[in-house]
Amino acid sequence: MTSDMTARVLRLLSLLQTRREWSGADLADRLDVTVRTVRRDIDRLRELGYPVDSARGHTGGYRLAPGAELPPLLLDDDEAVAITVALRTAAGGLTGIEESALRALAKLEQVLPRRLRGRIAALQGSLAGITWESRGPRADPALLAALAVACRDHEIVAFDYADRHGATTSRRAEPCHLVDSGGLWYLLAHDTGKDDWRIFRLDRISDPAPTGRRVPPREIPGADPAAFVAARLSAAPTRYRAVATVRAPADHVRARTRYLGTRVQPVDGASCRVDASDDSLPRIARTLAGLDTDYTLDADPDVLDHLRETAHRTLRATR
Repeated sequence: MTSDMTARVLRLLSLLQTRREWSGADLADRLDVTVRTVRRDIDRLRELGYPVDSARGHTGGYRLAPGAELPPLLLDDDEAVAITVALRTAAGGLTGIEESALRALAKLEQVLPRRLRGRIAALQGSLAGITWESRGPRADPALLAALAVACRDHEIVAFDYADRHGATTSRRAEPCHLVDSGGLWYLLAHDTGKDDWRIFRLDRISDPAPTGRRVPPREIPGADPAAFVAARLSAAPTRYRAVATVRAPADHVRARTRYLGTRVQPVDGASCRVDASDDSLPRIARTLAGLDTDYTLDADPDVLDHLRETAHRTLRATR
Protein backbone atom coordinates (compact mmCIF):
# COMPACT_ATOMS: atom_id res chain seq x y z
CA MET A 1 0.00 0.00 0.00
CA THR A 2 1.58 3.32 -1.06
CA SER A 3 1.91 6.26 1.31
CA ASP A 4 -0.82 8.17 -0.59
CA MET A 5 -3.16 5.21 -0.33
CA THR A 6 -2.39 4.80 3.37
CA ALA A 7 -3.12 8.47 4.05
CA ARG A 8 -6.38 8.25 2.09
CA VAL A 9 -7.56 5.16 3.96
CA LEU A 10 -6.78 6.80 7.31
CA ARG A 11 -8.69 9.89 6.17
CA LEU A 12 -11.60 7.63 5.21
CA LEU A 13 -11.54 6.03 8.66
CA SER A 14 -11.56 9.47 10.28
CA LEU A 15 -14.61 10.50 8.23
CA LEU A 16 -16.48 7.32 9.19
CA GLN A 17 -15.90 8.13 12.86
CA THR A 18 -17.39 11.63 12.63
CA ARG A 19 -20.85 10.76 11.27
CA ARG A 20 -23.19 7.83 11.77
CA GLU A 21 -23.57 7.17 8.03
CA TRP A 22 -21.99 8.41 4.79
CA SER A 23 -23.08 7.92 1.20
CA GLY A 24 -20.47 6.64 -1.22
CA ALA A 25 -20.80 9.82 -3.27
CA ASP A 26 -20.17 12.06 -0.22
CA LEU A 27 -17.06 10.09 0.74
CA ALA A 28 -15.79 10.20 -2.82
CA ASP A 29 -16.29 13.95 -2.90
CA ARG A 30 -14.49 14.47 0.43
CA LEU A 31 -11.56 12.28 -0.62
CA ASP A 32 -11.48 13.55 -4.22
CA VAL A 33 -11.64 10.01 -5.65
CA THR A 34 -14.20 7.89 -7.47
CA VAL A 35 -16.96 5.89 -5.79
CA ARG A 36 -15.21 2.72 -7.00
CA THR A 37 -12.03 3.78 -5.15
CA VAL A 38 -14.09 4.36 -2.01
CA ARG A 39 -15.43 0.80 -2.28
CA ARG A 40 -11.89 -0.58 -2.57
CA ASP A 41 -10.71 1.45 0.43
CA ILE A 42 -13.70 0.25 2.47
CA ASP A 43 -12.64 -3.33 1.65
CA ARG A 44 -9.12 -2.51 2.85
CA LEU A 45 -10.50 -1.23 6.16
CA ARG A 46 -12.49 -4.43 6.57
CA GLU A 47 -9.34 -6.48 5.90
CA LEU A 48 -7.68 -4.55 8.72
CA GLY A 49 -10.55 -5.48 11.05
CA TYR A 50 -12.71 -2.33 11.01
CA PRO A 51 -16.44 -3.25 11.01
CA VAL A 52 -17.87 -1.15 8.17
CA ASP A 53 -21.50 -1.80 7.24
CA SER A 54 -22.77 -0.93 3.77
CA ALA A 55 -26.17 -0.39 2.17
CA ARG A 56 -27.19 -1.38 -1.33
CA GLY A 57 -27.63 1.08 -4.14
CA HIS A 58 -25.70 2.85 -6.87
CA THR A 59 -23.75 5.11 -4.49
CA GLY A 60 -24.18 2.96 -1.39
CA GLY A 61 -24.06 4.00 2.22
CA TYR A 62 -21.39 3.22 4.84
CA ARG A 63 -21.22 3.34 8.61
CA LEU A 64 -18.69 2.22 11.23
CA ALA A 65 -20.48 -0.36 13.36
CA PRO A 66 -19.75 -2.15 16.66
CA GLY A 67 -17.75 -5.30 16.03
CA ALA A 68 -17.00 -8.62 17.67
CA GLU A 69 -13.41 -7.45 18.14
CA LEU A 70 -12.02 -4.02 18.94
CA PRO A 71 -10.63 -2.64 15.65
CA PRO A 72 -6.82 -2.91 15.45
CA LEU A 73 -4.43 0.04 15.30
CA LEU A 74 -6.62 2.06 17.67
CA LEU A 75 -6.63 0.83 21.29
CA ASP A 76 -6.14 -2.47 23.03
CA ASP A 77 -8.78 -3.72 25.50
CA ASP A 78 -7.14 -2.31 28.63
CA GLU A 79 -6.59 1.07 27.00
CA ALA A 80 -10.20 1.19 25.76
CA VAL A 81 -11.55 0.33 29.23
CA ALA A 82 -9.29 2.88 30.94
CA ILE A 83 -10.15 5.70 28.56
CA THR A 84 -13.89 5.00 28.61
CA VAL A 85 -14.00 4.94 32.42
CA ALA A 86 -11.96 8.14 32.61
CA LEU A 87 -14.26 9.96 30.18
CA ARG A 88 -17.41 8.67 31.87
CA THR A 89 -16.13 9.64 35.31
CA ALA A 90 -15.20 13.14 34.17
CA ALA A 91 -18.55 13.62 32.45
CA GLY A 92 -20.62 12.16 35.27
CA GLY A 93 -18.79 14.20 37.88
CA LEU A 94 -19.45 17.45 36.03
CA THR A 95 -15.81 18.47 36.25
CA GLY A 96 -15.95 20.83 33.27
CA ILE A 97 -15.38 18.21 30.60
CA GLU A 98 -14.74 19.85 27.23
CA GLU A 99 -16.79 19.25 24.12
CA SER A 100 -13.81 17.44 22.58
CA ALA A 101 -13.91 14.88 25.40
CA LEU A 102 -17.63 14.30 24.77
CA ARG A 103 -16.91 13.70 21.09
CA ALA A 104 -14.15 11.25 22.02
CA LEU A 105 -16.52 9.36 24.34
CA ALA A 106 -19.18 9.20 21.63
CA LYS A 107 -16.67 7.84 19.08
CA LEU A 108 -15.30 5.22 21.46
CA GLU A 109 -18.67 3.91 22.65
CA GLN A 110 -19.89 3.68 19.05
CA VAL A 111 -17.39 0.89 18.25
CA LEU A 112 -16.90 -0.59 21.73
CA PRO A 113 -17.34 -4.42 21.74
CA ARG A 114 -20.08 -5.73 24.03
CA ARG A 115 -17.61 -7.98 25.87
CA LEU A 116 -15.85 -4.89 27.27
CA ARG A 117 -18.99 -3.14 28.49
CA GLY A 118 -19.34 -5.45 31.50
CA ARG A 119 -15.75 -4.76 32.58
CA ILE A 120 -16.33 -1.02 32.25
CA ALA A 121 -19.56 -1.14 34.26
CA ALA A 122 -17.86 -3.11 37.04
CA LEU A 123 -14.89 -0.75 37.21
CA GLN A 124 -17.15 2.30 37.08
CA GLY A 125 -19.15 0.94 40.01
CA SER A 126 -16.04 0.34 42.07
CA LEU A 127 -14.99 3.96 41.61
CA ALA A 128 -18.37 5.40 42.55
CA GLY A 129 -17.72 5.05 46.29
CA ILE A 130 -14.68 7.36 46.23
CA THR A 131 -16.04 10.04 43.91
CA TRP A 132 -16.23 13.49 45.50
CA GLU A 133 -19.67 15.09 45.65
CA SER A 134 -20.19 17.30 42.62
CA ARG A 135 -21.36 20.89 42.91
CA GLY A 136 -24.67 19.96 41.25
CA PRO A 137 -26.81 16.95 40.34
CA ARG A 138 -24.73 14.30 38.59
CA ALA A 139 -25.27 13.88 34.86
CA ASP A 140 -25.51 10.38 33.44
CA PRO A 141 -22.37 9.97 31.25
CA ALA A 142 -24.22 7.56 28.96
CA LEU A 143 -26.89 10.24 28.44
CA LEU A 144 -24.20 12.82 27.71
CA ALA A 145 -22.62 10.53 25.12
CA ALA A 146 -25.97 9.67 23.50
CA LEU A 147 -26.99 13.32 23.22
CA ALA A 148 -23.56 14.28 21.88
CA VAL A 149 -24.07 11.75 19.07
CA ALA A 150 -27.59 13.08 18.41
CA CYS A 151 -26.24 16.64 18.23
CA ARG A 152 -23.55 15.52 15.83
CA ASP A 153 -25.98 13.60 13.59
CA HIS A 154 -28.85 16.14 13.85
CA GLU A 155 -31.16 13.28 14.84
CA ILE A 156 -34.48 13.94 16.58
CA VAL A 157 -34.63 12.43 20.07
CA ALA A 158 -37.70 11.52 22.12
CA PHE A 159 -37.50 11.67 25.94
CA ASP A 160 -39.45 12.35 29.13
CA TYR A 161 -38.75 15.64 30.86
CA ALA A 162 -39.54 16.72 34.43
CA ASP A 163 -40.03 20.42 35.09
CA ARG A 164 -38.88 22.21 38.26
CA HIS A 165 -42.13 21.15 40.00
CA GLY A 166 -41.66 17.46 39.13
CA ALA A 167 -44.35 17.22 36.44
CA THR A 168 -43.21 14.98 33.56
CA THR A 169 -44.10 15.36 29.89
CA SER A 170 -43.04 13.52 26.72
CA ARG A 171 -40.92 15.62 24.39
CA ARG A 172 -39.41 15.36 20.91
CA ALA A 173 -36.56 17.69 20.03
CA GLU A 174 -33.77 18.35 17.56
CA PRO A 175 -30.59 18.41 19.69
CA CYS A 176 -28.08 21.10 18.76
CA HIS A 177 -25.57 21.70 21.57
CA LEU A 178 -24.63 20.61 25.09
CA VAL A 179 -23.74 23.50 27.39
CA ASP A 180 -22.25 23.41 30.91
CA SER A 181 -23.33 26.37 33.03
CA GLY A 182 -22.71 26.77 36.72
CA GLY A 183 -22.03 23.04 37.17
CA LEU A 184 -25.20 21.89 35.40
CA TRP A 185 -25.44 20.43 31.90
CA TYR A 186 -28.11 21.73 29.52
CA LEU A 187 -29.28 20.49 26.13
CA LEU A 188 -30.03 23.28 23.67
CA ALA A 189 -32.59 21.91 21.23
CA HIS A 190 -35.50 22.86 18.98
CA ASP A 191 -38.69 21.41 20.46
CA THR A 192 -40.68 19.92 17.58
CA GLY A 193 -43.97 19.96 19.51
CA LYS A 194 -43.73 23.62 20.52
CA ASP A 195 -41.87 24.68 17.36
CA ASP A 196 -39.49 26.77 19.43
CA TRP A 197 -36.03 26.68 20.98
CA ARG A 198 -35.81 25.16 24.47
CA ILE A 199 -33.12 24.28 27.00
CA PHE A 200 -33.38 21.03 28.99
CA ARG A 201 -31.47 20.19 32.17
CA LEU A 202 -29.87 16.80 31.67
CA ASP A 203 -30.60 15.60 35.20
CA ARG A 204 -34.32 16.01 34.43
CA ILE A 205 -34.22 13.99 31.18
CA SER A 206 -35.20 10.30 31.30
CA ASP A 207 -35.77 7.46 28.81
CA PRO A 208 -34.08 9.12 25.82
CA ALA A 209 -34.65 7.31 22.52
CA PRO A 210 -33.25 8.21 19.09
CA THR A 211 -35.97 8.29 16.44
CA GLY A 212 -33.79 7.60 13.40
CA ARG A 213 -35.10 10.79 11.78
CA ARG A 214 -32.44 13.30 10.79
CA VAL A 215 -33.05 16.92 9.96
CA PRO A 216 -30.97 19.73 8.44
CA PRO A 217 -28.96 21.77 10.98
CA ARG A 218 -30.78 24.81 12.38
CA GLU A 219 -29.20 28.21 12.86
CA ILE A 220 -29.16 29.08 16.55
CA PRO A 221 -30.46 32.59 17.34
CA GLY A 222 -27.39 34.75 17.84
CA ALA A 223 -25.11 31.91 16.63
CA ASP A 224 -23.71 31.49 20.18
CA PRO A 225 -25.06 28.46 22.11
CA ALA A 226 -23.51 29.49 25.45
CA ALA A 227 -24.88 33.03 25.23
CA PHE A 228 -28.32 31.74 24.26
CA VAL A 229 -28.44 29.34 27.21
CA ALA A 230 -27.16 32.05 29.58
CA ALA A 231 -29.90 34.44 28.44
CA ARG A 232 -32.60 31.81 28.95
CA LEU A 233 -31.24 30.88 32.39
CA SER A 234 -31.11 34.50 33.54
CA ALA A 235 -34.74 34.94 32.49
CA ALA A 236 -35.92 31.64 34.00
CA PRO A 237 -37.40 31.68 37.52
CA THR A 238 -35.35 30.24 40.36
CA ARG A 239 -36.41 29.46 43.89
CA TYR A 240 -33.79 31.72 45.49
CA ARG A 241 -32.32 34.98 44.18
CA ALA A 242 -28.72 35.92 44.93
CA VAL A 243 -26.78 38.50 42.91
CA ALA A 244 -23.32 39.63 44.03
CA THR A 245 -21.58 42.81 42.90
CA VAL A 246 -17.90 41.93 43.07
CA ARG A 247 -15.05 44.43 43.41
CA ALA A 248 -12.96 42.84 40.66
CA PRO A 249 -12.97 42.77 36.87
CA ALA A 250 -15.15 40.13 35.21
CA ASP A 251 -12.13 38.39 33.64
CA HIS A 252 -10.51 38.05 37.08
CA VAL A 253 -13.60 36.35 38.52
CA ARG A 254 -14.08 34.06 35.51
CA ALA A 255 -10.45 32.94 35.69
CA ARG A 256 -10.84 31.87 39.32
CA THR A 257 -14.36 30.44 39.10
CA ARG A 258 -14.33 28.81 35.66
CA TYR A 259 -17.68 27.06 35.95
CA LEU A 260 -19.60 30.34 36.38
CA GLY A 261 -18.93 31.29 32.76
CA THR A 262 -21.66 33.54 31.43
CA ARG A 263 -23.13 34.15 34.89
CA VAL A 264 -20.39 36.76 35.34
CA GLN A 265 -21.21 40.07 33.66
CA PRO A 266 -19.02 43.20 33.77
CA VAL A 267 -20.32 46.37 35.42
CA ASP A 268 -17.24 48.45 34.62
CA GLY A 269 -13.50 47.89 34.36
CA ALA A 270 -13.12 47.33 38.10
CA SER A 271 -16.27 45.41 39.06
CA CYS A 272 -18.70 42.78 37.83
CA ARG A 273 -22.00 41.17 38.70
CA VAL A 274 -22.27 37.45 39.53
CA ASP A 275 -25.70 35.85 39.33
CA ALA A 276 -25.62 33.03 41.89
CA SER A 277 -29.40 32.52 41.91
CA ASP A 278 -30.38 28.87 42.19
CA ASP A 279 -32.93 26.39 43.46
CA SER A 280 -30.39 25.12 46.01
CA LEU A 281 -29.19 27.13 49.03
CA PRO A 282 -25.99 25.06 49.48
CA ARG A 283 -25.09 25.65 45.81
CA ILE A 284 -25.51 29.39 46.27
CA ALA A 285 -23.24 29.26 49.32
CA ARG A 286 -20.59 27.30 47.39
CA THR A 287 -20.71 29.77 44.52
CA LEU A 288 -20.24 32.76 46.79
CA ALA A 289 -17.55 31.01 48.81
CA GLY A 290 -15.56 30.64 45.58
CA LEU A 291 -15.26 34.42 45.21
CA ASP A 292 -11.85 35.58 46.44
CA THR A 293 -12.72 39.30 46.42
CA ASP A 294 -15.03 41.51 48.50
CA TYR A 295 -18.58 41.85 47.25
CA THR A 296 -22.01 43.18 48.18
CA LEU A 297 -25.01 40.91 47.99
CA ASP A 298 -28.60 41.39 46.90
CA ALA A 299 -30.41 38.22 47.97
CA ASP A 300 -33.64 36.76 49.30
CA PRO A 301 -34.06 36.50 53.11
CA ASP A 302 -33.80 32.69 52.96
CA VAL A 303 -30.43 33.02 51.25
CA LEU A 304 -29.16 35.47 53.85
CA ASP A 305 -30.35 33.25 56.71
CA HIS A 306 -28.61 30.22 55.19
CA LEU A 307 -25.36 32.14 54.68
CA ARG A 308 -25.40 33.46 58.26
CA GLU A 309 -26.02 29.96 59.62
CA THR A 310 -23.18 28.56 57.50
CA ALA A 311 -20.83 31.35 58.60
CA HIS A 312 -21.66 30.86 62.30
CA ARG A 313 -21.08 27.12 61.99
CA THR A 314 -17.69 27.78 60.40
CA LEU A 315 -16.76 30.26 63.13
CA ARG A 316 -17.70 27.79 65.87
CA ALA A 317 -15.57 25.12 64.22
CA THR A 318 -12.51 27.39 63.97
CA ARG A 319 -12.54 28.88 67.49
